[in-house]
Amino acid sequence: MRSAYLLVALLLAGCGGEEFQDLHDFVKNAAAEMRGKVDPPPEIKPYEPFNYDNSVDLPDPFKPRKSVLRNDHPGLNQPDMERHREALEEFPLDGLKMVGFLYQGKAGYAIIRAPDGKLHRVKTGNYLGQNFGQITAVTDTEVQIKETIQDSSGDWSERMSSLQLVE
Repeated sequence: MRSAYLLVALLLAGCGGEEFQDLHDFVKNAAAEMRGKVDPPPEIKPYEPFNYDNSVDLPDPFKPRKSVLRNDHPGLNQPDMERHREALEEFPLDGLKMVGFLYQGKAGYAIIRAPDGKLHRVKTGNYLGQNFGQITAVTDTEVQIKETIQDSSGDWSERMSSLQLVE
């Protein structure tokens, strides 16, 4: 048994030669030659404030800008503020759900569930939502709405929205 250990020790000693010495030398020398160079940081320029006054023809960035075309018609698309408000106008449009459709006579009506849980029957021409939304069409799967919204400069514009039937 002792001789087997001795034989294994001799074989292992023979494997420990300088067979990879050239690889070890390459790694040692390559790392010695590589030195990183970092560029100096850029020079920081001091802050110079700019004064906006009326003598310069630059727009003030803190005041809203209106397009020239829209200024020609300041009340264009403005909704009727004196109109009697309908029940569904107190809720945001995303809180309303279309839950049904029915025909009465020759007219189609959508059934809308409000956030308070009440059901409302609406048709083309009724108003809903908080952005002066007027129903333009009612189908068995959708209510199409034209909303009138005011932008930050006070101009009114229209956008189309819809409520889809919830199953």
